[in-house]
Amino acid sequence: MSEEKKNLPARPIPTYEELVSGNLPAKTEQNKLNVLLNRDPSEKWLKKHPLAAKVRYMPIEIVEWLLTRLFLKWNVEIKSTQVIANSVVVTVRLHYQDILSDEMLWQDGIGAAPIQTKSKAAATDWNEVLTDAVMKAAPAAESYAVKDAAEKIGKIFGKDMNRADKLVYDDLANIPEKEKKHEDLFNEESNTEKQ
Repeated sequence: MSEEKKNLPARPIPTYEELVSGNLPAKTEQNKLNVLLNRDPSEKWLKKHPLAAKVRYMPIEIVEWLLTRLFLKWNVEIKSTQVIANSVVVTVRLHYQDILSDEMLWQDGIGAAPIQTKSKAAATDWNEVLTDAVMKAAPAAESYAVKDAAEKIGKIFGKDMNRADKLVYDDLANIPEKEKKHEDLFNEESNTEKQ
C-alpha cells in the first residue's frame, strides 16, 4: 500500500517591496493566530499558588487540554533528566502541529521539583529522603517543563500571568491595515515632494 504525500503549496520568498508594504502571503492569518495565542488565559483556568502569595498558576491538565484544543497533534520528548542539588530537573521538547501549515514546531522547556526529605531534616540529608520522593519529584519536574515550553507559545498558556509589565498583542491582527495606511501616507509625501 502506497502512502500519498500531502502536497502543500510552496511559499514564495517575499520581495523587499512586499515586506515593506505588509503584503505578505498568510501574514494576516498568522497574525490572527498570534492574537489568539497571546490572549490572557481565562480566570477559570487559573489557581492560586498554595505556597506563594499573589501568585497564580495554570494546572498541567489545562495546559494539556489547550494544546489538544489548539493544535490537535502534540507530544513531549524528554531531552534530559538529572539531579541538581536536592531537585530532579527535567528538560523537554514540546512538539506541536502548526494549524496554518501542518508543519511540526517545537519549544524547549525546563522544570525542577525538590526531592522531599523527612520533616525537619536538611534538604541535602540523603539518609532522610522519603521513599517515594523521586517518584513524586520526577513527574512534577516534567509537568513544570511542559508548562515552561507551552508558555513560550503564547500568553494563553500563562506566559505573562505573574509579570508586573505585560505586552498587548491585540494590534497584530491589524498590522497589514496599519502598514497600508503608513504606505499610503508615505506615497502621499513622496508625491508632494515630486511636485
